[in-house]
Amino acid sequence: ELAAAIDENFGSFDKFRAQLNAAASSIQGSGWVLPVVVTFIGYSGGRGLPTDHLLWSAVGYAQLVVDSRGQGHDTPDRDPGGTQWAKGFMTRGIDSPESYYYRRLITDCVRAVDAVADLPGLDRERVIVAGGSQGGGLTIAVAGLTRVAAALPDVPFLCHFRRAAEMCGEGPYQELAEYLRWHSRHRVEPTFATLSYFDGVHFAQRATAPALFSVGLMDPICPPSTVYAAFNHYAGEDRTMTVWPFADHGGGHGSNSIAQLEWLRERGLAPRT
Repeated sequence: ELAAAIDENFGSFDKFRAQLNAAASSIQGSGWVLPVVVTFIGYSGGRGLPTDHLLWSAVGYAQLVVDSRGQGHDTPDRDPGGTQWAKGFMTRGIDSPESYYYRRLITDCVRAVDAVADLPGLDRERVIVAGGSQGGGLTIAVAGLTRVAAALPDVPFLCHFRRAAEMCGEGPYQELAEYLRWHSRHRVEPTFATLSYFDGVHFAQRATAPALFSVGLMDPICPPSTVYAAFNHYAGEDRTMTVWPFADHGGGHGSNSIAQLEWLRERGLAPRT
């Protein structure tokens, strides 16, 4: 009965939602319909505690934190999808694109953005994706696969896999080197063929939303050249790189958050007051 009444009075549920959002956003000029930041998590970190994620809500955004399946302690990876050859997640299911771990995780992240667009009280035209390290790589992937208002990849991981595996002495890319060194010396080309489906460099070529990247020029985990590989292939015309010359993988820490807030404000993506 409710659906019939909505169709009779508004024409469709989509038209009803659009009218509701338009009306809500004008209530006392307060912008009741909130812009939302969908945040993706760093490698093996898990979603943590609510108190770990207060910045965006403190300045007026809604926020959805997307846990990474199998990482941390809260959200299992119910479809392990093939052999895991080394510790961590970089080689889980790496025998094929269909079984590779990051196929499932990237799908989770895209579905999270799709779900946010249907939640009441949120501005579906101002959905921002953000994350650091692994979360930065997932941010690029999602920006290349679905429509978002802006992307904030901070010191992104999952970019230019081959170069990273060949040069990194720290961090998760070493899992790939260990796999190819000890387990599958004969599978170098098939391995990087699988990884090419999930490389941020390739997702970047599909992404058009405004993007603010960041890079630490002394980062031993996500080397600057891999970050710039994704940045230089990013298809969106509005792309900016915040460079932290002496930063390691921590990037600009809190200073980077300030840069992100100012950048969003300049593009009309700050909460309305």
